[in-house]
Amino acid sequence: MIKILSALLLVSNVCMAQTDGPSSSLAQAIASEHRSAEHKARDLYRHPEQTLAFFDVQDTMTVIEVWPGEGWYTEILAPYLKDKGKFYAAHYSAKTNEPYFKKSLDKFVKKMQQEPELFGKVEITEFEPPKVLQIAPDNSVDRVLSFRNTHNWMSIDQAATVYVAMYKALKPGGILGVVEHRYNQFKPHNKITAGGYVSEDDVIALARSAGFEFLQKSEINANHKDKKNYPKGVWTLPPTWALKDQDRELYEAIGESDRMTIKFIKPK
Repeated sequence: MIKILSALLLVSNVCMAQTDGPSSSLAQAIASEHRSAEHKARDLYRHPEQTLAFFDVQDTMTVIEVWPGEGWYTEILAPYLKDKGKFYAAHYSAKTNEPYFKKSLDKFVKKMQQEPELFGKVEITEFEPPKVLQIAPDNSVDRVLSFRNTHNWMSIDQAATVYVAMYKALKPGGILGVVEHRYNQFKPHNKITAGGYVSEDDVIALARSAGFEFLQKSEINANHKDKKNYPKGVWTLPPTWALKDQDRELYEAIGESDRMTIKFIKPK
């Protein structure tokens, strides 16, 4: 009996060692001091550890984050991947004519340069549909991640083009992970004027049209307090606070938006 229990304990310890490795290094990246207190406070709504685990992002993989903005997720992904994997940040084009895009890109590049020990291996590529579309070499990456971007691509009528570009970058068998503000399924809406919210059906249709197969969705980033009927759309809620201090306590109690979390696979 003692021998059997010892064998079971050994097997259990091996299994724990196998599962604790990647998740431990991810947890370390999330808890790291290089992340600001302001950014860490948003973990409550963005659930980075659970989200990246759902997308099965391993530290040995080649990963793209599309339109990373100021780099909230980049602060986690770049350190997590720098030793054994590869990280692409598909940001705006350096030749952009859009002032907001230029300001955002400049801020991101400066951030990467200021902390080379963390971000020195980040490869920044340009992505500004419909003119600049290659986010990485075709069939070269294991994961493509998009966090709250699809509504922007819909607003400029480029969502279908973007999903094709993401499909091309992935290896066969690679996974696309999408997090997006979620519209109520039962309400009709105009894709461009839905206040930043998108229906799951629209996202799934976009992915399937590009060639992806639906894998699974999760409620990791759900927020059932979000009523999705605000004066300034989703930007009324934190962290944007479009109404500034007006009804701030109300919107603070709601928190950040209700979000879909969906993964798709590029067929082999």
